[in-house]
Amino acid sequence: MDGPWRRGATALATLPLLAACSGTETAGPTPTSETPAPSSSASTPTEEPTASEEPTEQPTEEPTEDPPNPISVAALAAADLTGGDLRLGAVRERTPDYTSYDVTFASTTAGKGTAPLRISGVLNVPTGRAPGGDQGWPAVVLAHGYIDPAYYVRGQGMTRERGFLAQRGFVALHVDYRNHAESTDDPRVQQAVRLGYSADVAAAVHALRDSRDVRVDPDRVALFGRSMGGGVMLKALAAEPGLFAAGVGWASVSSLEAENFDQFQRPDAPLAELKADFRGRHGLPGEDPEFWRGVSSRPAFGDITEPVLLVHGRFDDTCPPPWARATQRALTQAGVDSTLEWYDDAHAFGPAFIAAMDRTVAFLRARMPEGAAG
Repeated sequence: MDGPWRRGATALATLPLLAACSGTETAGPTPTSETPAPSSSASTPTEEPTASEEPTEQPTEEPTEDPPNPISVAALAAADLTGGDLRLGAVRERTPDYTSYDVTFASTTAGKGTAPLRISGVLNVPTGRAPGGDQGWPAVVLAHGYIDPAYYVRGQGMTRERGFLAQRGFVALHVDYRNHAESTDDPRVQQAVRLGYSADVAAAVHALRDSRDVRVDPDRVALFGRSMGGGVMLKALAAEPGLFAAGVGWASVSSLEAENFDQFQRPDAPLAELKADFRGRHGLPGEDPEFWRGVSSRPAFGDITEPVLLVHGRFDDTCPPPWARATQRALTQAGVDSTLEWYDDAHAFGPAFIAAMDRTVAFLRARMPEGAAG
């Protein structure tokens, strides 16, 4: 069963995760949106020195900044995240609207020069000729929610979204992430608080752009994350500004990892056990708040250059609605073009799925119009 946390998992396995649930595709209600106006502040003028003032001696060397914690969004941003070599495997499904393939592509442990990884996934390619002709299809990389890797199977978690997008003319690449399905295992994925998942979705963009088998418009590739994948999406946008054309987050986890830890950790685990599991790695959020802010996307929102659509259910009891409000408010305050849409639905999006997907497709088409230049 899909869920944000397996209650019997170890404390390390209870790092911020999220459910990728299935639901019935039926028409839903009309959403409302929240788009708070961005805040602004006037800069304070500085006084010009008078003629009588002695000139201040300037340092000959600028002070150097300390390197970022190697496990942080800042370190992810500093890494040269590479990818490519998209390989089409077996055909999973053929419909009048699209063909679905098993695929793999290349990623790295933590950027260029680190251990290579092979990531598995599922690719849906629309039938016929791309509307842009030689320009290629618009594309969406899909970042799924939390499913225990021990039980996860290739392409699980966003099957409905993948098919819906392909039916409407988008190449859709579902990324399994490292340590999932047929992907290479990364032994440090837990210790690195799953920042590698964001590296994998960035690698997926390079794989699509470089593919000779699938013609994709390199300037029209968006990232769509669900639940835990919403957090993956925000970190990837912050770490790699300009790589994606837009970001979408459905039922997303918090943009502050300490809140995710508090929400999803095992409630029956004694504090001593949690501390023992984190000893030599990271302190708990109350003991090392700087670390937990460093692995969060919110402090890096000012680096995001792409428009972001957040979609959330009013009755979501997995990822609380206040998280979505706080994230959207912080995005807007950071100058990000962001919108939050509400639906009368829960975390899995059953009754409102079609309405929410229609809104998502409209957003993607508006932000990635045919003929757009990067």
